[in-house]
Amino acid sequence: MTAFVITDIGLLATMDPSLGDGPLGEISDAAIVVERGAVIWVGPAAQAPAAGAVITAGGGCVLPGFVDSHAHLVFAGDRAAEFAARMAGTPYSAGGIATTVATTRAAPDEVLAAGIARHLAEMGRGGTTTVEIKSGYGLTVADEARSLALARGFTRETTFLGAHVVPVEYAGRADDYVGLVTGAMLDGCAPYAKWIDVFCDRGAFDEDQARAVLQAGIARGLVPRVHANQLEAGPGVRLGVELGAASVDHCTHLVDADVEALAGSTTVATLLPGADFSTRSPYPDARRLIDAGVTVAIATDCNPGSSYTSSMAFCIALAVRELRMTPAEAVWSATAGGAAALRREDVGVIRVGARADLTILRSPSYVHLAYRPGVDLVAAVYRAGRQLR
Repeated sequence: MTAFVITDIGLLATMDPSLGDGPLGEISDAAIVVERGAVIWVGPAAQAPAAGAVITAGGGCVLPGFVDSHAHLVFAGDRAAEFAARMAGTPYSAGGIATTVATTRAAPDEVLAAGIARHLAEMGRGGTTTVEIKSGYGLTVADEARSLALARGFTRETTFLGAHVVPVEYAGRADDYVGLVTGAMLDGCAPYAKWIDVFCDRGAFDEDQARAVLQAGIARGLVPRVHANQLEAGPGVRLGVELGAASVDHCTHLVDADVEALAGSTTVATLLPGADFSTRSPYPDARRLIDAGVTVAIATDCNPGSSYTSSMAFCIALAVRELRMTPAEAVWSATAGGAAALRREDVGVIRVGARADLTILRSPSYVHLAYRPGVDLVAAVYRAGRQLR
């Protein structure tokens, strides 16, 4: 690929403090040189080396592409009626997942693949360049394996979530279902997965069941992640830390021991404000986590039931308004924080050697992502140096 330079950048937020001012490594009047899909130079525009083509940012702000480290994109149908019922007062519970399981099992591969592609394109237009995709709406050996095989065609960040909920055919036999997940289902899914996840919460799986699932995945070379403490305080966060999970996700209901465990670990707390918005649930206390020294990420939790949004910008705005994060903290969590949750160093940052994932805004600062909620501020998006928008 021919090298090119992006210049006339009013403000560049690199997410590398060593490259500029403040925790986001900010550089004013900056430029970036890209070659073969990677960043090969970054710094003040006046010092930029010559390149084959010149692209202007028009004085806008440039960020790394967003890293969405929690998404459920292999599904069919929607749950708009469930959303309307919640808005009318019906409380959220994990049981609604069964509706999507039924439609997903019935959908042919081409329908599921088209849905993944459609949502990824939507994410890309909004500035997201790295996405993790979970299974979890098949809940049979064949349907979980095909879900992950389809997802693997779009991303290397695939997560086996056979332990999403207990399917209806195993009602009252959760331990038997865990045996299936840790046996034949794991055998069929492990070749297509990088991560293993479990929903450890009320209405899903208890601590012993979650431990069995995660330990089985670890034994097969998968790295753990946990849906934890979304519906109530419980053991999920501490279990994830104990087993070296890359991320514990939701973290809506935390006790002091949860925060202390996270603060003393490398496990990322991934917050999903879109889910709390859609379910009218309390928002997690990001301020408490950040002040304790916990690494925090923000992700969309894009799924048809509890958070049907693909917009990281919307989640940033919620994080600033409702989670009481500063704009800089929220943007960091949506880029470098998401990369940390995926244990990636090549994305979520703009520095020499990183993949050239870049989002150019039609605004002078990243603050506008929260300051102007609901407004499409993305002017252009590049993934590995190739323009998506």
